[in-house]
Amino acid sequence: MNTPSTTEERLWASLSHLSSLAFGMGILLPIIGWSDQRRKSRYAAFQTLQALGYQSLGFTIWILLYLLIMVLAAIVLLATLPEDGTNGNPDLLSSPGMNVFYALAIGLFALYCLFPILAAAACALGRDYRYPVLGARLAHYLGYEPLQKADEQDWLNEDHEFRWVAAAGHFSVLILLWGMLAPLTTWTLYGKRSPFLRFQSIQTLVYQAVVTLLFFVGSFIAVSSLSVLPLIVDLNLSSDFRSPMALTGLVMVFIFTLFAMLIILIVPLFHILGQWAGYRVLKGEDYRYPGIGRLVEKWMTKTSGSS
Repeated sequence: MNTPSTTEERLWASLSHLSSLAFGMGILLPIIGWSDQRRKSRYAAFQTLQALGYQSLGFTIWILLYLLIMVLAAIVLLATLPEDGTNGNPDLLSSPGMNVFYALAIGLFALYCLFPILAAAACALGRDYRYPVLGARLAHYLGYEPLQKADEQDWLNEDHEFRWVAAAGHFSVLILLWGMLAPLTTWTLYGKRSPFLRFQSIQTLVYQAVVTLLFFVGSFIAVSSLSVLPLIVDLNLSSDFRSPMALTGLVMVFIFTLFAMLIILIVPLFHILGQWAGYRVLKGEDYRYPGIGRLVEKWMTKTSGSS
């Protein structure tokens, strides 16, 4: 369906969709486009918000699909290993069963890239593109329908706009490091205009920073432990295995490795909580993360009171 649109509107819409190909790094562009166009063009506002949803919620769905493929591939690989514990067939990784998983992984990657390219091309031609499943639901949520006349104007539902942008920040917790660009950009652009977006973006930014820090700390400890392990083994081989130094080294490596694995295993639970937070925001709740939400609220009250 064609919709009246200017060159500026089509440009913002196309660039917002294409930014999905940056795999997380481009998530700030749809927010900037929405901020610039939300009171200029309902068409561009909808397309940028749709692109934002594809990069946050859509990215989460694609990651989950990839994890499912990896789990199924691991199960198939373990099931085909010989029972005697030998290396077995050296061509196991290139077996027909594994080739199916390779094809699925490549196909999903191509499909992820295809939708934004189609959306950008459609918007460049002034067409009203909708992502499968996401587009129709988001249009209904925002109260968006294409206008038939150029002089008609009816803005999107502002409360739902704000909630969608805030939820996208929560959903982007799965995008390591770059996901923080979503709440940071929202805070920068709308922190003074909307108390709701200010609070949600600040607490989301703090939450994602904590999750990212936990992930990097756990990874650093795990890599450090694995790096020290060969030194401990060499020490055991060159000296008495029961020496205090050797035993202490082994115990320390075991403790640090266990601690690192515990942190890395906890991080996915934080990701799940981020998705839940986004869902609750879309349902109309002014969601607060446990602990972090209250601290951010106190900081905001103190800051507004002092100003």
